[in-house]
Amino acid sequence: MGVPHLSEEAALFVGTLFADKKIFDDVLPVLKDNFGNILFQSDIQPWNYSNHYDKELGTPLYRNFIFFNEIIDHSMLADIKLLTNDVEAVYSRAGKRQINLDPGYITLAKVVLASTKNYSHRIYVGKGIYAELALLYKNHQFIAMPYTYNDYKDQTSLAMFMKVRNLLKKPRAEKPVKE
Repeated sequence: MGVPHLSEEAALFVGTLFADKKIFDDVLPVLKDNFGNILFQSDIQPWNYSNHYDKELGTPLYRNFIFFNEIIDHSMLADIKLLTNDVEAVYSRAGKRQINLDPGYITLAKVVLASTKNYSHRIYVGKGIYAELALLYKNHQFIAMPYTYNDYKDQTSLAMFMKVRNLLKKPRAEKPVKE
């Protein structure tokens, strides 16, 4: 018989997509108020992997990842996705989002994303939210799944996730678990 174990430590992150940097600047303090101090933040980079968001968000699009310091429990993912959906709605104009917020978490073993959309490779985690394994850590590197989004598996993103993974390995003064 297996013995239940608590989930491994996970750091929350939010991937952002936006065309208007002012919207990003307005949303960042809201994310910090809800999720705590920043462990690591990527540079803002041009994003040109798809035109899927162009009509809603505008162009050109930019990507930024924000990793938060507090350790979260994996079971919080659905509530976090619902909260980021609410933030998107607050900053919408004329029914169109001005920023796309994609939460997920990173552990020493994997990168997991939250989604409102069900697909064969996603697992329901409650409250209308699904979880997707985007990257797994094996043989000293993150490995993409066949369905992993291109911007999560490019060399810049893989290097960023490795950097954050290495930060997670280091002892921190306090590792509060957000529940």
